[in-house]
Amino acid sequence: MSERILFESHSHTPLCNHAIGAPSEYAAVAEQRGLRGLLVTCHNPMPGGFSSRVRMREDEFEQYVELVDQTRQQWAGRVDVRLGLEADYFEGHEDYLERQLQSADFHFVLGSVHPQIPEFRAKYWQDDDLVAVQRTYFDLLAKSAESGLFDSLAHPDLIKNFTAKVWNPEAMQDVIGDALDRIAATGVAMELNTSGVNKTISEMNPFPGMLVEMQKRNIPITLGADAHQPDRVADGYETALELLAECGFTEVNFFLERQRQTVSIEDALASLVTFSCDAE
Repeated sequence: MSERILFESHSHTPLCNHAIGAPSEYAAVAEQRGLRGLLVTCHNPMPGGFSSRVRMREDEFEQYVELVDQTRQQWAGRVDVRLGLEADYFEGHEDYLERQLQSADFHFVLGSVHPQIPEFRAKYWQDDDLVAVQRTYFDLLAKSAESGLFDSLAHPDLIKNFTAKVWNPEAMQDVIGDALDRIAATGVAMELNTSGVNKTISEMNPFPGMLVEMQKRNIPITLGADAHQPDRVADGYETALELLAECGFTEVNFFLERQRQTVSIEDALASLVTFSCDAE
């Protein structure tokens, strides 16, 4: 077996109310897949009931930190389990989020713009102009990088799945390019999220043309399966790494102690173990 070098960099817990399986079960699959470690990145608490159906409550935050720490101890020497967070970027909540991120020793913070949540819909949605909504999304994505709060940006073309009937990546090329210029200037990484194949537009997030533009700007890539159940840990990683190579990338990244770690795509591919799983 090749050296274990990769992490699953995007995984959840039942505390978000839409995932199943304890972190220990995710760690078990990480071990089977030949991963070095697991970054647990459940959805962050937000104040005042903000999209409360899809995230832990504020009073569950310490429980989350303790759960990840217990799993880390349980799997010590086998799978390197680390505390991360998927945190929503939403204008006006930057100070709240900054305090939250300072309250625990996070190894990795994914920034997300979720256009499906009620708060986004209330503030930005326009049923009669979905293209304008797409422009707003990419502007917010760039603002999330410029906030300095995040290490990487999750599923960075997620908007396409909620505006699929008007999605035209060629027509959005200038808008996306402007956003990527702004993101590149910050040094923040961006994620290739393998779960996109299971969404309305069945392709990884972001789409290949956007990956090519990211590569041209030397934007670092992190890799995550967005696992909401254990059997999805590292799901699609081989395909994702091959796609990255086709788009001109030679390296993939993960974060420990908020510092970027880089491995070659060639070595990452060689390290993975393929196994079949009957779970759906």
